[in-house]
Amino acid sequence: MKQFRVENLTSIYGEKVLFDDLSFLISSGDRVGLVGVNGSGKTTLLNALSGKHPADKGMITTQNDFRIGYLEQEPNLDGHLTVLDAVYAGDQPVFKTVRAYQEALDNFSLHPEDQKAADRFEKAQAAMDRDDAWTIESQIKTILTQLHLTDLKAEVAKLSGGQKKRVGMAQVLIQEPDLLILDEPTNHLDFDSIDWLEQYLAKYKGALLTVTHDRYFLDRVTNRIFELSFGKLYEYEGNYQDYLEGKSQRQADEALAEHKREKKYEQEKIWMNKSARARTTKQKGREKAFARLEESMGQVKVDDDIELSLGQSRLGKKVMQLEHATLSFGDKLIFKDLSLLLGQRDRLGITGPNGVGKSSLLNVLAGRLPLTDGVYEIGQTVKIGYYTQVTEDIPDDKRVVEYLTDVASTIQDENGQAISAKDLLEQFLFPSFMHGTLVRKLSGGERRRLYLLKILMQAPNVLLLDEPTNDLDIGTLTVLEAFLERFAGTVVTVSHDRYFLDSVADFGYYLAGNGGVDRYNGSFSDYLTDVVLPKEEKPSAKPAAVQPSTEKASEKNKNRKLTYKEKQEWATIEDEIAQLEAAVDDLNQAMAENGSNYEKVVQLQADLEEKEGQLDAKMTRWEELSEIVEGQS
Repeated sequence: MKQFRVENLTSIYGEKVLFDDLSFLISSGDRVGLVGVNGSGKTTLLNALSGKHPADKGMITTQNDFRIGYLEQEPNLDGHLTVLDAVYAGDQPVFKTVRAYQEALDNFSLHPEDQKAADRFEKAQAAMDRDDAWTIESQIKTILTQLHLTDLKAEVAKLSGGQKKRVGMAQVLIQEPDLLILDEPTNHLDFDSIDWLEQYLAKYKGALLTVTHDRYFLDRVTNRIFELSFGKLYEYEGNYQDYLEGKSQRQADEALAEHKREKKYEQEKIWMNKSARARTTKQKGREKAFARLEESMGQVKVDDDIELSLGQSRLGKKVMQLEHATLSFGDKLIFKDLSLLLGQRDRLGITGPNGVGKSSLLNVLAGRLPLTDGVYEIGQTVKIGYYTQVTEDIPDDKRVVEYLTDVASTIQDENGQAISAKDLLEQFLFPSFMHGTLVRKLSGGERRRLYLLKILMQAPNVLLLDEPTNDLDIGTLTVLEAFLERFAGTVVTVSHDRYFLDSVADFGYYLAGNGGVDRYNGSFSDYLTDVVLPKEEKPSAKPAAVQPSTEKASEKNKNRKLTYKEKQEWATIEDEIAQLEAAVDDLNQAMAENGSNYEKVVQLQADLEEKEGQLDAKMTRWEELSEIVEGQS
């Protein structure tokens, strides 16, 4: 069993001690979730553990061959590379073998009569055999497919931030390191990809350390929780629910211990205030004990709950209404003939795969995007607070308190009492010493929290929340959920966070793409399990890539190696399968678009059957070649 030992790790940022004297042990099979409020130092700790930015003090001990894979929130990838090349750009020896083989193959294809090119190709093949690298590309393609990255030749520079995150994830997963460190891995993933990742990690042989706001993910993946709080690390056995129980008990024990110290302190203080002549030199030890007790008072710290007590504008009965609404961008249909009526205290969730237009629907409701067809009406009393995915530009040289006082120096809470911007900041976990802090010194999560606070200060009666769980810590989300439960207005939320949707939405719309919109009532998790995942789950085209078969190869192929011709076939068959799969998808799409053209559909059906037959034949051949490759290992 491999182990990752951390001793006395300390990191200081400016005058702030992010963590102090941390010691812990992570072993193979551990699934650790790291939680803590924004700005507590979680990312700094991950950077220190990965070796990217070593801590100021402390020691990390591992075996010599111990390997770490680190998925950052924003992976550092070469923008000039293609998706597939970016994955291969990792430092693992097997990647170097594959790159050398591909170069040799390309050179040999261009110069088949060149003996040097042929010799180089033969050596590259031998290295592939030696490193068992023939299935690497298959594994990479399978992982990328599960993460919805199908254009392997796309240039990284042209990808969205979410797509780059998935490329980075594929790169670290394929390396199968001894310790896999994942920073917010479920951000930008569709539900079927999250489901696949949860299953993948459940079978992972190494250790996992992850930072995530996804509480269902923590429940299903982790068996230990580390909480980073006020520079100290607290360890809990079990998943997220076990952590909540354990933390509650810890805080109760600490409160009881603090209460006992306070009583003892008051008793000893009375004794200390007596005349010095009433004490003898033998009682000097008691005086020293009192000094230590006095020093320890007030040392117990807890993460305060954020109490959102804010007023809001009056909201009439009519809020928002869509009648036979259609939205499209060129040939891309977002939704068609959609009718929706929102009233007071309605809680609507909007979700679906990436890129289907969820934010576009929210922009229609915000009045920022006109419909292609249909009618949109909004009530006269509606005052919208729109929390967008992208935080508005905040000047780096602006101070935290100035950002809020630009809105108002005081506001009214839900009871009509005046509350100052400074008091509001403290309620929102910005202590007084941070009020004068320049915005550029805030973490990404702290900026998002400040941005949310500014929106709520404006007393909206309709809240539009676009992916509110991204970059907010779990503590903030928990209190935001409680606030939304009390909120007397209307809430519309776009989110991929299953836990958050279950907490804040009473009904929802699932945008499936190509104009498809499905309404659900009640728990989104139930709808996801019963409807969405069964539709999205498809048999893997290359199951042996991620989970190599443990069955013995058939007698026919046992102890046999690929011939030269078969190696060439094996090198290209994955791409041929991918092309056929894409052709089948295109034909299915064409049939759906030409449903009223009988003659066209008949021709398309014939083409589809032909392509499916070719695909079946290729898949059968892939299995035969895969069996031979496995038999060599």
